[in-house]
Amino acid sequence: MKQTAVPPHYLQIALDLARRIARLELPEGSQLYGRSLLASEYNVSPETIRRAVRLLANMKVVAVKPQSGVVVLSTDSARRYIANFEESAGERALRSQLKALAEEHEALGRKLNEAVDALSRHWEASSETPFPNYEIPVPKDSPLIGKTVGESRFWQCTGGTIVAIRRGRSLILSPGPYMEFYAGDIIVLVGTPPAVTAARKLVTQKEETDDPI
Repeated sequence: MKQTAVPPHYLQIALDLARRIARLELPEGSQLYGRSLLASEYNVSPETIRRAVRLLANMKVVAVKPQSGVVVLSTDSARRYIANFEESAGERALRSQLKALAEEHEALGRKLNEAVDALSRHWEASSETPFPNYEIPVPKDSPLIGKTVGESRFWQCTGGTIVAIRRGRSLILSPGPYMEFYAGDIIVLVGTPPAVTAARKLVTQKEETDDPI
């Protein structure tokens, strides 16, 4: 279950006080309750209230005066503080969402690798399959390089089905029609022996060009 990051208590209290000031519930020049009363009102420790007030004082929303206590300084500053807080909260939410997506992507990648490994072990362990698979390397001078599976009309030309492409240490399962062929790819093909022969010819044959006149 996804969890939403909650700001610390002192940030929530500072925001609430700023909103009360912006709504003129606490007008400029008025004095806030003492830290003990605020702590009781918000059900937190006086230290938490001190941190909230200090944050508002740094933003020129309130002023802490030795004899008068905490005095409301500026409604405009309170509104700016609210706007900055909401902007920062949106950024925090996006960062949290990005982190969650990255974790999901990582977990999906692990599952995909596990499935690929299991499939590879299955292929290696199977001694009899109704449709044996064949591996056909794509040489550096293959006419298929740079073409997609769809552009090559692979199935139409060979009658074989590409079930995977080995590319370095990666195994790309069920490549779609927009998958491009690279030099060094190994096509994992399921089909009849004539289909394999046609595939090898398609991979290695040179494209015909018109003879010069």
